[in-house]
Amino acid sequence: MKILTAIPVHNEEQYLEDVLREVLRYASDVLVVDDGSTDRTPELLGGFPTVQVLRRPTNLGYGAGLRDAFARTLEGGYDGLVTLDCDGQHEPSRIPEMAAKLVETGADVVSGSRYLEVFDPSQRPPEERRRINVEVTRWLNECLGFNLTDAFCGFKAYRADALKRFEITDLGYAMPLQVWVQAAAAGMKVVEAAVPLIYLDESRAFGGSLDDSNFRLNHYRRVFQEALKRAGLEIAGGCAG
Repeated sequence: MKILTAIPVHNEEQYLEDVLREVLRYASDVLVVDDGSTDRTPELLGGFPTVQVLRRPTNLGYGAGLRDAFARTLEGGYDGLVTLDCDGQHEPSRIPEMAAKLVETGADVVSGSRYLEVFDPSQRPPEERRRINVEVTRWLNECLGFNLTDAFCGFKAYRADALKRFEITDLGYAMPLQVWVQAAAAGMKVVEAAVPLIYLDESRAFGGSLDDSNFRLNHYRRVFQEALKRAGLEIAGGCAG
């Protein structure tokens, strides 16, 4: 398979060079979507001439970066896409494994899970992030019929044919909820792949009102329920309640 590996970034000067050096060891076609960085990220990207760069002048959001990666995958005639974050939470050495799992399982989406297997017992997620992840994962399983363990891992692999069926309108951190709902509505095959849980900087913020965990959970609930309605899926009693 011809695979594009894409990394959405916003002000990632701290991790960018180390992450890209590792990614380039395991992936030949790499795209960085620079979502309006105001630090040294654009300058540092100039040191990686083989990396494709899509730069937005203003920050639109995490979901916008992934939507751009979906479009570039299709425009470039790739067979699949692997996405990972640039904060050091994902191990680039697992990129080939994620891509291979698309073929081995016949899946449309391979989603990394930090909770499917314990690699390092000393690593623990921030409590409020884990609480929200557990709750949202419950919605996905109860409302959509999935059997997932991690709703929000950014380390994923997609078959290109599946990307054609997504219509992403949420440009922020709730974007994965639209992906899950639309994948279920389209009858896509989704499998999880165990990846290590790694938190290098627990102080990283979502920004604005989303830094309040209760606000963030309610925002996710609104996006999820709207996505269900748009997809024509019935909201069962207690679903995402």
